[in-house]
Amino acid sequence: MVGAVPKMRADSRADRTPSGRRGRALRIGLTSALVPLSLTLVQCGKAPNPAALAANSQANVQVVNQVVAKTNQQVASGDTFEDRFPAPQFRERFPSASESLLQRQMSDFSPKRAVQQQPPEQAPYKVASLEPQIPYKRPARDDLTTLVSMKSSAFPYFGNNPVSDAPFLNISKGDRRGHRSYSGRVFWQDETYNDSRVLMHVPEHFDVRKPGVIVVFFHGNGATLERDVRDRQLVPKQITDSGANAVLLAPQMAVDAADSSAGKFWQPGGFKRFMAESADHLARVTGDPNSVRAFANMPIVIVGYSGGFLPTAWSLEVGGISDRVRGVVLLDAVYGEMDKFASWIESHRTGFFVSAYTRYTARRDRELMSMLRQKGITVAEDMDGPLRPGSVVFVETGDGITHRDYVTRAWTRDPLKDVLVKMAATPSLALTRVASSR
Repeated sequence: MVGAVPKMRADSRADRTPSGRRGRALRIGLTSALVPLSLTLVQCGKAPNPAALAANSQANVQVVNQVVAKTNQQVASGDTFEDRFPAPQFRERFPSASESLLQRQMSDFSPKRAVQQQPPEQAPYKVASLEPQIPYKRPARDDLTTLVSMKSSAFPYFGNNPVSDAPFLNISKGDRRGHRSYSGRVFWQDETYNDSRVLMHVPEHFDVRKPGVIVVFFHGNGATLERDVRDRQLVPKQITDSGANAVLLAPQMAVDAADSSAGKFWQPGGFKRFMAESADHLARVTGDPNSVRAFANMPIVIVGYSGGFLPTAWSLEVGGISDRVRGVVLLDAVYGEMDKFASWIESHRTGFFVSAYTRYTARRDRELMSMLRQKGITVAEDMDGPLRPGSVVFVETGDGITHRDYVTRAWTRDPLKDVLVKMAATPSLALTRVASSR
């Protein structure tokens, strides 16, 4: 006992040396590593502790809930797909109407459509067939007749009358303004000269890809577009029944009044502006925005009935696009302006001119025939022959033909239809007849 105490003190002193301290640290490190390892080895071959699994599972749920809550908080704070990528950004990536790329809707790319468009399974062999293949046909559609308001139409008009160089609206009563005609009758602007609509008609067989023509119809006195031009005179029906590749423009002139005023067609370039605006509307009406150029260059045939002679004459004289006019048809309409008609006929020998008349206009028609013959222009007096470029035809109709029914019954029934059929039979007039007559 007495000798043992000194030995322990000796060991303690030995541990205080550098080498002793290193040995002690080594023992402590080995002990720290081996104790957890021994605990792990003890658990080998035993079932997991249910309490420990429950604790771990609860911890995982808490972590997931924290992540979901954080995500929901981000969504609630405005960090959604729609907020980060607003819809207009995607709309701007699709082609506009002015681009040549075909626009599609999202329904075009639905899975159902994709399945339907999958080609059938190819057979290991190909069977020959002598049966003719059905050619492609345009989808059928109905005739389209509509009224379109146009800024360049005849009225309203606030300019001068070029004949008198005086304001067209030459009378007023309070806030109302009106026009006193040569007969002394007053027509008010808000009743008679305030309709800017144009009757447009596109036959079901019309094809803008083929040569065609635009028929501009100037109605007479006491008329409206619906009651008279469409329903009584059957102008749209005659164009459709002709089978010609033609469309119709009929501007409303003085509304249901005994007045032949030309309105904006009196102005230099007025007819040109009217046709330019019409090209945009026709392209929109037919559903093909890319057809504006075709309509803007399409030949024109002007038809003037009765009082429609005045806008016809001024459109030829100062309209600005007389070279596009391939034909002029006057239906009992030579009440004046013979010099303007004679000038256009003389300077446009590639176009045709037809004037049918009753005894009411016979004197002036004969005067115009004399003027043309003096210029060396050949004049025919029947519609039996073909209608060619340079044709000048005057047709006198009998006493049984009335002025009121002249648009539907002149030298023949449906005279507009007859003119278009004859025109379509002449390839040099650049009009294709694409359908048979009804």
